[in-house]
Amino acid sequence: MAYYSTIGVKVHLIPYMQCPTCQNTDSRVLESRSADSGKSVRRRRECLNCSFRFTTYERVESMPVSVIKKDGCRELFDKQKLFTGISRACEKTNFSSEAIINFVDGIESQIVQDSNKDIKSSQIGELILKNLRKENEVAYIRFASVYRKFNGVKDFISTLESLKGSSKNQLASIS
Repeated sequence: MAYYSTIGVKVHLIPYMQCPTCQNTDSRVLESRSADSGKSVRRRRECLNCSFRFTTYERVESMPVSVIKKDGCRELFDKQKLFTGISRACEKTNFSSEAIINFVDGIESQIVQDSNKDIKSSQIGELILKNLRKENEVAYIRFASVYRKFNGVKDFISTLESLKGSSKNQLASIS
């Protein structure tokens, strides 16, 4: 079974999905909707044999991204690590949990789109800083202090001054 999608690409459909209760391969799709911020399709199905309803997810399979650490070793990109680091930087700010999740999803999308399946950890850190600077200055300072390994007050002051300078430049361009 095949059909042409709205963009003219020939798509082959698997005409069956195995029922989790009776293992029958005849089912019908009751409802389809976008899930996971448009990265997958959620389908509600009903088995034509036993009438059991179940949910399936369809998503594009992508190649994993390797992160090259400062010492040269490689590890797979871990979205949870990204979430943990950004959550710590955003503690006690006006950043909601949903906003943090959306922020992390955005960073992950940029990493997956921009990388050739290998990315340096320093590139990820700079990407986070660039985006955090636009979103929340307090979270930016917190993340920068850990990422750039601030040694003292001078490091904080120079970072605050650069923030202050960019704020003045933005105000001048608006006027």
